[in-house]
Amino acid sequence: MQIAGLLVANRAEVAVRVIRAAGELGVETVAVHAADDADALHVRMADRAVPLPGTGPAGYLDGAALVDAARSTGCDAVHPGYGFLAENAGFARACVEAGLTWVGPEPETLDVLGDKTRARELAARCGVPVLAGTSAISGPDEAEEFRAGLPGGSAVVVKAVAGGGGRGMRVVAPHEDLAEAVARCRSEARAAFGDDGVFVEQLLRRARHIEVQVLADAGGAVAVLGDRDCSLQRRRQKLVEIAPAPDLPDEVRKALAEAASTLAGQCGYRGLGTFEFLVEAGDVGEPRWYFMEANPRLQVEHTVTEEVTGIDLVRAQIRVAAGASLADLGLAPGELPAARGFAVQARLNTERLTVEARRYPRPARSPPTNHPAGRGCGSTGAGTPATGSARATTRRWPSSSHATPLRCSPTPSAGPTARWGSSASRGWPPTANCCAACSRDRRCGQVPCTPRSSTTCCPNWTVWASNPWRCPDATTWSR
Repeated sequence: MQIAGLLVANRAEVAVRVIRAAGELGVETVAVHAADDADALHVRMADRAVPLPGTGPAGYLDGAALVDAARSTGCDAVHPGYGFLAENAGFARACVEAGLTWVGPEPETLDVLGDKTRARELAARCGVPVLAGTSAISGPDEAEEFRAGLPGGSAVVVKAVAGGGGRGMRVVAPHEDLAEAVARCRSEARAAFGDDGVFVEQLLRRARHIEVQVLADAGGAVAVLGDRDCSLQRRRQKLVEIAPAPDLPDEVRKALAEAASTLAGQCGYRGLGTFEFLVEAGDVGEPRWYFMEANPRLQVEHTVTEEVTGIDLVRAQIRVAAGASLADLGLAPGELPAARGFAVQARLNTERLTVEARRYPRPARSPPTNHPAGRGCGSTGAGTPATGSARATTRRWPSSSHATPLRCSPTPSAGPTARWGSSASRGWPPTANCCAACSRDRRCGQVPCTPRSSTTCCPNWTVWASNPWRCPDATTWSR
């Protein structure tokens, strides 16, 4: 099966990432946007764009509107990105029932893994260790009863049943108000994921957060593609991700990989996903570890795994959804790929600090800078007044990744209409400093181009002076 049209049901950096990968596979892309995202980069990069009702996150949580957008534009597949409805089994089921290919696990798998309490139950049935915890609670009384049954001095974590990204999560010390934490987590989860379910779990102090990347095909074959360390966090949100996880004992690394593969196989997993574990940080003996949750979707930190394995995970995800097997992708179950070096992703926050040492998001304008760009080194961001954050990945891309140089058309033969829609509707000025067509259907991501006197430019594509991909002439791109 070949996907012809892909609706990207998300925004900002993940939408940009998916659009680029789909473009490289020759798949036409359709972006969606709330009213306040009409000028966003992902909207300009897609072949077409469809407005969603309302503003802010609400539009991206409107499953019916997203399905209608896919059907009205003739798309045959939907990619949910991460966040919003990416783990929502009801939305996945609505897409499948509408005849659309869901780029992700089957709805029945999301029923299990999209619910953290059911995922914990699956792990327990498979003999994978889990921490003490509850099922979804109906009120704070159940949370208090659970805490009372733990050893004295134990702290707990209130977690959203759905979603991820640190939203709907609170650590509660023994002396703190658990009822308030439950109420706040419910509110956050409802706003972020449209589901206010929460549960309570015992807090493991001094733990490392290790996640294992898997890719599974429709035939049940599961490939483990390495691990990442996401231990450096603030407010339960990851700040730094490292691949592979450094200083992890070989026995533990192997055990985590086997546990992830077992869990994926038992739930009939298909597509790209991550199984997350807590590894006890002890000084003596082999550390104990526990399954924490599964993320049945693409993750923000997928980039660091791509850099050390040389595998484009988003392209692989799309191909598996279209019916490709692991063998078609050159992958073999049970073979952990050797990592080539290390890769690090960092999150940068713009915040203000009050006299009470409280931190709040704060919009900020950065001074003019030349950011690293291109396949070998780059930064991605979706900083807004709402999030006040962006992410940057330091990459070490294998030198063999591009055996042939990228080709840039010396004339806009494909034209902005063919590649990007009409210049009037897309707001894309077909100037001499913008590449109109690149081989392998590669999107330049520098739209609209803004020529500056301090840059070194290809006549067809703006190239910042700091970009490791140089343009020695009008047609050839090389390192």
